[in-house]
Amino acid sequence: GLLYQEYRDKSTRQEIETRRLQDSQTDPEESSPSEETPSEAEPTSTTESKAPPQISLLRNSNSRFNLWQDLPEIRSSGVLSILQPDEIKLQEAMFELVTSEASYYKSLNLLVSHFMENERLKKILHPSEAHILFSNVLDVMAVSERFLLDLEQRVEENIVISDVCDIVYQHTVNHFSVYITYVSNQTYQERAYKQLLQDKPAFREVISQLELDPKCKGLSFSSFLILPFQRITRLKLLVQNILKKVEEKSDRESTALDAHKELETVVKACNEGVRKMSRTEQMISIQKKLEFKIKSVPIISHSRWLLKQGELQQMNGPKTSRTLRTKKLFREIYLFLFNDLLVICRQIPGDKYQVFDSAPRGLLRVEELEDQGQSLANVFILRLLENADDREASYMLKASSQSEMKRWMISLAPNRRTKFVSFTSRLVDCPQIQCVHPYVAQEPDELSLELADVLNILDKTDDGWIFGERLHDQERGWFPSSIGEEILNPKIRAQNLKECFRVHKSDDSQRRKLGSRNRQ
Repeated sequence: GLLYQEYRDKSTRQEIETRRLQDSQTDPEESSPSEETPSEAEPTSTTESKAPPQISLLRNSNSRFNLWQDLPEIRSSGVLSILQPDEIKLQEAMFELVTSEASYYKSLNLLVSHFMENERLKKILHPSEAHILFSNVLDVMAVSERFLLDLEQRVEENIVISDVCDIVYQHTVNHFSVYITYVSNQTYQERAYKQLLQDKPAFREVISQLELDPKCKGLSFSSFLILPFQRITRLKLLVQNILKKVEEKSDRESTALDAHKELETVVKACNEGVRKMSRTEQMISIQKKLEFKIKSVPIISHSRWLLKQGELQQMNGPKTSRTLRTKKLFREIYLFLFNDLLVICRQIPGDKYQVFDSAPRGLLRVEELEDQGQSLANVFILRLLENADDREASYMLKASSQSEMKRWMISLAPNRRTKFVSFTSRLVDCPQIQCVHPYVAQEPDELSLELADVLNILDKTDDGWIFGERLHDQERGWFPSSIGEEILNPKIRAQNLKECFRVHKSDDSQRRKLGSRNRQ
């Protein structure tokens, strides 16, 4: 059977191919059942110390990666001739959630039995090192097993699955907090793993040998460690997929919305847990590097984090000197932009920065200069409505490239209108792109992307960067245009937006209620 890493890769690549097929068609409804993401059947593993729970409908020895409608039990029942096509699509979406959990449990079991419980590894690792490395993975596996058993029971009740989102909801509310604990440990875990590889040759040797075992199918130890974070994120997307297919205003829609809302809460808590430690360390490091020429501003705050930092060129002298076109026209300054504060500095010897101005982020305005000639290319005006001296100040700043200029402008003033869409209106047919190569963010204003992510393109640059909003969680950030393929069919774009609004309509209604209360 497939390990979860293999399953996930196949599933997302199938999703990409489906969208490519849909994008090339005139009518999105022309796509056949092949648009459904295939699901995996998990055979019993006799080599594992603890076999995953079995689901009788999945016991198909002919294939390890099946659609619900391809199972012999379904084909022989005659139910396919009775069900409407939309209901079959819904059955496939629910079936994938179940089979992917079986695959995930199998991979978790391998992480525990093959790595964590290895006797040689136990002798090498101090208990505290083992605790940081494996965290509460036993709790995570126990939660997955309980979840899978309940899903199995539901599938065995009837060959036509009634619902799974009620089970997802119950387990998310009552048990999935173990994911927050595991994922919040990720920064410590990564650091400990790198340190062990560096400091303990014996550890490095044992891990390499264990990775070569055929059970691992060429997958790395680190790919097993990251499984819980990948799974909780994917589970939310699987519920979204079900939500898009249930009938509107039905009990199943209500249950799916409830499950999605609870999963969203867990995923956000996981993300926040990961960020919290790295942000705190980063803020302490920045604080040590700053020397204030003006009145000192306390940098470290539990509610503050870095959005962007970097060097820009500041124009010197009065505006008339713009015509001089000399090399001395600009001088270097360094900006630290936090979520609520801008600090403007000059770099001084000793890896230090002297702060000469600052302003709250909410009091920043930007304006692009166009058609100003080569020496003023990629130049923009930054206005501080109220700076450190309680007065208005303006800076003419030059970036190293068009993308760097736009990235600074959007970070400094996030609510300004972009090339393709106004931030006050989402009902626009702006361009869309789907991710075909995963991307890991390198800077705070970038967005990490997974295969098959779909994004609205809010802005793009001539030098190969896109500013986008991911539809499934409405996160925004920059990424290289080379990692994606633009969705050209306007009907598919409209369908993607409609599905996005439907998934997030409970969030939108909640926001409207809050807005109404605030106005009152």
